[in-house]
Amino acid sequence: MDGRNIMRLKLTIAYDGRPFLGWQSQTGGNTVQDFLNEALEAVAKQPLRLQGSGRTDTGVHALGQIAHFDAPDGTSMNPYNWVPALNTKLPATIRVMECEEMDENFHARFSATGKQYFYDICTDPVLPPLKAGLAWHLPRLLDADVLQQALSLFTGKHDFHAFAAYRGNEQEDTNYLRTIHSSYLETLPDGYRMHFHGDGFLYKMVRMLSGSAIKAAQGRLRLDDLAAYLDQTDGLPHGKAPLCAPPDGLYLEKVIY
Repeated sequence: MDGRNIMRLKLTIAYDGRPFLGWQSQTGGNTVQDFLNEALEAVAKQPLRLQGSGRTDTGVHALGQIAHFDAPDGTSMNPYNWVPALNTKLPATIRVMECEEMDENFHARFSATGKQYFYDICTDPVLPPLKAGLAWHLPRLLDADVLQQALSLFTGKHDFHAFAAYRGNEQEDTNYLRTIHSSYLETLPDGYRMHFHGDGFLYKMVRMLSGSAIKAAQGRLRLDDLAAYLDQTDGLPHGKAPLCAPPDGLYLEKVIY
């Protein structure tokens, strides 16, 4: 270290993903990270480097996204002060929910040991307008028992290569082994919520797991065929997972440390 007394601050962030082009900062702006960077600079009167726990895609929501930054030298603001200061500079669809001081070795991404997501499905005949973009509308009958059986197939340590997409602007990840600690169904008044808790998730993995499970619950995919997409070797002989769910119903619930 360079001898500075570093105040590392951890932000817990919630956002409605509908207006934004995902989390990751990019040319042209309009990402959640871009708005947070602008808010940090406005409050601190200097640019600060913000590091998130990971990306969420366009239209995906978060209740507990995590990011960290180092407060400027000599700042008089305590962690609690940063919450209202930042929120006054942010659109209403992004909110800093909490700010905590952490050890200087804490890292939003590399210190994480797991993540929790959920995916909401609305089965009402008509999608309420206030749910637009916040749930996948599936008025067609689903078999909840089959949906739970499909989700149960994903638990444990597996090669999820068939359930990974590629951004196209980076090298393909060659480690597809991930452990899903739990994957289960919750019944809601207007549909269902699929829960996923794992040690990490590949790009679009939760959406591909969700879409494939739904396809099975609609009677369009046999459970043994769904299971065959897991742990494939030798060039994906069974191909890629058959359906990627839309971003509408996906929420990053919590990052585990």
